[in-house]
Amino acid sequence: MAMRLFVALDLPPEVKTRLSGLAGGLPGVRWVPPENYHLTLRFIGQVNRPEAEEVDEALAAIRARPFELTLSGLGIFERQGRPTALWVGVERTPGLQHLQNKVETALQRAGFEPEKRRFAPHVTLARLDGAVPPDKLIGFVQAHNLFRLEPVRVEHFVLFSSHLGKDQATYTPEVEYALAA
Repeated sequence: MAMRLFVALDLPPEVKTRLSGLAGGLPGVRWVPPENYHLTLRFIGQVNRPEAEEVDEALAAIRARPFELTLSGLGIFERQGRPTALWVGVERTPGLQHLQNKVETALQRAGFEPEKRRFAPHVTLARLDGAVPPDKLIGFVQAHNLFRLEPVRVEHFVLFSSHLGKDQATYTPEVEYALAA
């Protein structure tokens, strides 16, 4: 049976609550439910059971230290000039970059193709289907530009499976990997 997998940082409940406070006030967007907020370290995609076990073994071998994660600022991803997602930024830190590099290396060693896109740490708040008036979108981002949360300590990362539903995907934590000092 195939599974759709990705590696991510789950966020503490208090961070999800604060982020959900940003949701609203924009017509024509699909807000991500708070339980789905996460920071993707690496999207893997469809794999079969034996490949999933290789992924697990590769990730379990990663050694990295806990680190602080700081969320700040808002932005928009675009594809061909059309806004596709509204996100909260995540400050790049050596700890985050180190873990992401380790995940990428581990997956390549397990036989996966290298990720082509540059790592852009973020938490998706909403999906945009192009129905949002651009001035409203820009106004929303500017109004929340100074958004910033207290740093949170990251002590593990997670292998999630993703099941695409009619309205939203459902993310299931499959395995949690501890970061050890």
